[in-house]
Amino acid sequence: MSARPQVVVVGSVMQDLIFSGEVLPAAGQTVIARMTRGQGGKGSNQAIACGRSGVPTLFLGATGRDAFADAVEEFYRRDRIGCRLVRKPGVTSGTAVVMLDRRGQNQIVIEPGANARFRPADIDGKLLSGVQVVVTQMECDPATTAHALKIARRGGATTVLNPAPMRADFDPALLRHVDVLIPNESEFVALVQAVLRVRRFDEPTLHKLTPPALHALCRRLGVPTVIVTMGAKGSFISGPDHYAALPAYRGLKVVDTTGAGDAFCGGFAAGLVRYRGNILQAAQLGTAVAALSITKPGAAAAMPTQAELRRFLTRNRAPRRGGVTQARAAAR
Repeated sequence: MSARPQVVVVGSVMQDLIFSGEVLPAAGQTVIARMTRGQGGKGSNQAIACGRSGVPTLFLGATGRDAFADAVEEFYRRDRIGCRLVRKPGVTSGTAVVMLDRRGQNQIVIEPGANARFRPADIDGKLLSGVQVVVTQMECDPATTAHALKIARRGGATTVLNPAPMRADFDPALLRHVDVLIPNESEFVALVQAVLRVRRFDEPTLHKLTPPALHALCRRLGVPTVIVTMGAKGSFISGPDHYAALPAYRGLKVVDTTGAGDAFCGGFAAGLVRYRGNILQAAQLGTAVAALSITKPGAAAAMPTQAELRRFLTRNRAPRRGGVTQARAAAR
């Protein structure tokens, strides 16, 4: 990486064991599948998606002292994306078991390994100084996530939290340090339950909300921008005085949805830099990166390159289902 990073991603990196079969196993069922290995982890996936989108990016994470760490560093070298790994003694690198069916739908189980021992002291604050965007998730030590967000905020960076996976020990106070919150549907439901104490709220209830009602609920979380990603339904963007519904791209052949949410977050971070903080344009870029990622197998390996993204955007200037709908929220 030659240019100074403009985006820093702090988070997890995993070795993926991917089992591809016709169907996902039901409880007590055994199915036959093909196994491949790959690189994943929400933090690393997001860093690669951002870096491949053409924005200088640095990833900070932890591994064990094993061959996987060497493979991670080589992957980043090939892609010319910055990478600083802390190699933890006495623990293996994080591992994810990914099960895929013929439609590209997945089930994932993780063992955090070294990610759980990635501590605040492992982060050199100087690496977060002078950058435009800092991105975090919830797949490593929560104290480290909080530490990174606080340092980034003090340094003037835009802070992004992807609350995935949503944890039982999630501390609502973390949101005070977040500029942009990007949950998916299930994570948003969990946030509403945990932060707003709305117990009778689930995904069917979420999908019944009108856009103004969903916007009002997002505003109650106290974060300047909330983006709820909804897979094939697109995403909903709630800002201080605007909200927007951004549709997904249609007509793509779905190969593997693993890492699609990470692709959106990485593409969004790149878009914040490319479009000088314009949230809607950044989300549109994230949508394109996510769309391309599901057309390939794997997680990190499926993140589109800058050339692939450029070709895709040339052919697909806007999502096909009516474009973007926006509204100004009523004054309260």
